[in-house]
Order: sequence, then structure tokens, then C-alpha cells
Amino acid sequence: MAGAIASRMSFSSLKRKQPKTFTVRIVTMDAEMEFNCEMKWKGKDLFDLVCRTLGLRETWFFGLQYTIKDTVAWLKMDKKVLDHDVSKEEPVTFHFLAKFYPENAEEELVQEITQHLFFLQVKKQILDEKIYCPPEASVLLASYAVQAKYGDYDPSVHKRGFLAQEELLPKRVINLYQMTPEMWEERITAWYAEHRGRARDEAEMEYLKIAQDLEMYGVNYFAIRNKKGTELLLGVDALGLHIYDPENRLTPKISFPWNEIRNISYSDKEFTIKPLDKKIDVFKFNSSKLRVNKLILQLCIGNHDLFMRRRKADSLEVQQMKAQAREEKARKQMERQRLAREKQMREEAERTRDELERRLLQMKEEATMANEALMRSEETADLLAEKAQITEEEAKLLAQKAAEAEQEMQRIKATAIRTEEEKRLMEQKVLEAEVLALKMAEESERRAKEADQLKQDLQEAREAERRAKQKLLEIATKPTYPPMNPIPAPLPPDIPSFNIIGDSLSFDFKDTDMKRLSMEIEKEKVEYMEKSKHLQEQLNELKTEIEALKLKERETALDILHNENSDRGGSSSKHNTIKKPQAQGRRPICI
Repeated sequence: MAGAIASRMSFSSLKRKQPKTFTVRIVTMDAEMEFNCEMKWKGKDLFDLVCRTLGLRETWFFGLQYTIKDTVAWLKMDKKVLDHDVSKEEPVTFHFLAKFYPENAEEELVQEITQHLFFLQVKKQILDEKIYCPPEASVLLASYAVQAKYGDYDPSVHKRGFLAQEELLPKRVINLYQMTPEMWEERITAWYAEHRGRARDEAEMEYLKIAQDLEMYGVNYFAIRNKKGTELLLGVDALGLHIYDPENRLTPKISFPWNEIRNISYSDKEFTIKPLDKKIDVFKFNSSKLRVNKLILQLCIGNHDLFMRRRKADSLEVQQMKAQAREEKARKQMERQRLAREKQMREEAERTRDELERRLLQMKEEATMANEALMRSEETADLLAEKAQITEEEAKLLAQKAAEAEQEMQRIKATAIRTEEEKRLMEQKVLEAEVLALKMAEESERRAKEADQLKQDLQEAREAERRAKQKLLEIATKPTYPPMNPIPAPLPPDIPSFNIIGDSLSFDFKDTDMKRLSMEIEKEKVEYMEKSKHLQEQLNELKTEIEALKLKERETALDILHNENSDRGGSSSKHNTIKKPQAQGRRPICI
């Protein structure tokens, strides 16, 4: 009895010690996961669990997103999960998305999983038209997306219509031209065929390298009003802050690069940007909600931290990741080379097999022809032998008749009549008999010659038959597969601080941190522009090709703005977008 009570008490104590949990659903760009979380878990606990599950180490780009009354918000790392303004109905849903974007995807994104998640997110934003993409660039990006999904182009596998169920182009681009789905597929496939040899991660990186130069790439837009009450848009991205006209999200009216901003702060709904150059007026604006100001400040802090981090030496963790990435890339390259060699050897073996089969078929045909020739020779020999036999019999018959004629002549001579008339008649008969005998002798001689000739033809026919049999024997004994030669196998300064006092927040940048970076940034922008020159030429060719099929009446406002920028010779590079307002930033701002 005492033992049963003790076991119940032990079970009750274990039950009390088990922590309370709740269910969380995490939605990534290509999967969904569910976790049981403890009630006391903070945002960082859940975020770290998701990153470990995905095998993701470049965590600084990502966050867990949720929605509050049609406003986007991000899970705070130092706050309990359930203390956020989220639905308490289980499972609690968060979206694992990129919160900050790199300036240069090729240099900054190290892990393949990081590149893949960015590729899926940017691709969806372009297809959903959250990022404006010109038609010609849309076709090029679609070709890289096809390469990433299907691998190398194979005409025998990727036949007409294989992209019919794929969503590859924004609906705006499809509606803008009088082109059938087959015509779009033909143009996408033409570029897809040129990407042969690129692995999935390489194709996805090429996609990101093109997409990162689009004007709206990586920009978070917020509706604001300036001091005069004018409606504007604030854009926050990896390069700085930008002010847009609501009707033109492509070209900012003014920009504040991170290295030219001294302080960012807000009080209630008023937000203040103080430029580094004190000659430039302070820019103030109001947002619709206090929650929006908090989100703007979060994005500013995160983007500025990454901006400064890029311009310092890589941390030990990043150096290790890059070294591992290089080793993994080298290993994959060697594996691809090995597979390519095996494929080449297999193709050569197949070609050799086909050649041997062709030669075998040819030798069979030659053997068949030799057999037919042998049969014809045998038939000819039989015919000649038969004819020779008939001729010989005829010759014997003629010889026999000649002998009978000779006997008749002798008989006639022996029994000649006594009278002269009978003698004359007898002589005449003898003469006729002699003439007949002479003709018979000539005919017999001619027949004998014909018999000799037929015997000679028979001998030649038998010789030809012997040669044909010899050739057939040679063909039958010839080796079928020749030996194959083995194919050789080729083998800086402190980060600015953010001070929160009462109801106001401030973010101070040190002058020395920023001025030192200006010249370096300008140089990077010029070099980046030169890299995209060749790609722009390709895009211009496609644009010229499909221009005749465009429906002008279906152009959107962004299409018109993009075309006006192109006609003025303006580059779509975001570096130029920053550079122009900088040149005008030495005078008072008036928006």
C-alpha cells in the first residue's frame, strides 16, 4: 500500500515538472514546420531552433515575420514569443523570411541554403510584381529559374510545351505583348539552352546577381507625410534611406546613404533624419502609426549594422564559413568534373558500340552477298556441267553417224553394180556419201571444240566457286570487335550607438566612421556598373526583338517610368540612383 502511494506521488511530481508548451508553425519559402515551444521561450530561442533545423548559419539576414492588423512585424529576439501581439490560437504561425538584403549577393551569401532561400523569395516578389522587372530582364531571369529547376537543356527531354504549367513571368509582362505562351517559351528556352553546365546553386546566384540591380530590389516602402503634409514614400534598403513620390517607386527624389547620416530618431509618430553635413537641413516626416516608426527604426538599425560590417574585416565565423564554402565548392566542382568525364566516357563507349554494331551489320551484309554469289556460282557451274554433258553426247552421236556413213560408203563400194549406169549412179552416191561424211566430220569436230570450251568454262566456274568459299571463310573467321584503346581519364571605428530616453529614441553616427568610407563606396559603385555592361547589351537585344509585339495601351505607370528613364539614358543601377541625389545633397532639402 505504501509502495503504491509512493509511486503515485513520484508520477505526480514528474507530471508537475514537465514544462507547459504551445505549438508554433514556421512557414519558409518552400516548406512548413511545426515545433513545440515552452511558454517561457523568447524569440531568440525559437529563431535559433528554426535556423538549426534548416542548417542555416548566416542568420543575420533573416527573421520571423507576423502580421498585426494588416501591418508587418518581426519577432523580437529578447522578448517572449507569447508576449508579442500574436494570435493565441494554436498553432501560432510565423513566416521565416529575409529581413535584410545584401549589397552584393555573390560576395556576401556564403551558404547554399542562404542563396536558395533568397532566390525563392526574390523570385516570388518579382512574379507578384512587388519588385518591378522590365520584360527583357524577366525573360532572362526565367531562363535561369528553369536552369535551376530542370538542369541542362536536353532537346529530347525538354520538348515543346514543357514549361506550359510553370509560372515564370509576371502577368504584367505577359499582358503587355501580343505573344502566345509558345512564343514566350521559345524565347525563354533559347536563353535556357545557353546556360548548359551551370549547377543549381550557380543558376540561382546568376538570378540574384541580375535581380539585385533592379530599382525596387530589397527596398521596404512606408507611407509618410512631410512637414507640409505632402504624401511621400520612405524606402529603407541596404544602401540607405530614400524618399519617393508615391507614383514613382523607381527613382527617389532624394537619398541619404548610411555613411552620410549622423542621427536617426523618432518621437511618437514624428521621425527625424539628421545628415552628417550640418549645412543640409534636417528632414522630418510623420508616419501613420507608432508601430510603423518602430519597424522603420528596426530596419534602419539592422541595415546600418550590416553596412558597417561589410566594410570591416570578416569575423572568424564568417571566415570559417567562407573557407568551408570554398572547400565545398571545390569538392562539388571536382565531382561535376568526374561526372562529366564519366558521361564523356559513356558517350564515347556508346559511339564505339554503335560503330561496332554498324560494322557487324556491314559484315553480315557482305557475308550474305558472298553466300548469294556462291549460290549463283554453284548454279552456273551446274548449268555449264549439264550443257557440257549434252554437247558431249551430241558429239558422240555425230561420231556414230559419221561411222555409219563410212560403213555405208564402203558397202556401196563393195557392192558396186556391173553396168556403167549403175557405176555412174554408184559413183554419184559415193560422192554424195563422201560429201555427207565430210560435213559430218566437220560438224563432229565443231561439236568437239564446243565440248572442250564448255569443259574450260566449267573449270573456271569451279575456280570461282572455290574463291567465293575462301572469301566467305575469311569473313566468318574475322574478329567482330576490334580492341579498344582505354580512354585516359583527365584527370574600423566603433559602431554608432542608439540611445532610448523616455518616449524618444535617438541613433548617433560618428563623423569619423562615415567620412572615411565615402571614397571607397564611390569606387565600388563605378566597378559594379562596369560588370553589368555586357548583361545590359543582352537585355537590349531581347527588348528590341519583342518591342514590335508590345500593346502600348496596357503599359503600367511603372513601365512608362522605366521607359522614360531608359530613353534619358539613365542606368537602372541602384548605385547611380544614390549617386545623383548625393551631388544635390549640399543644398537645403525642399520636398
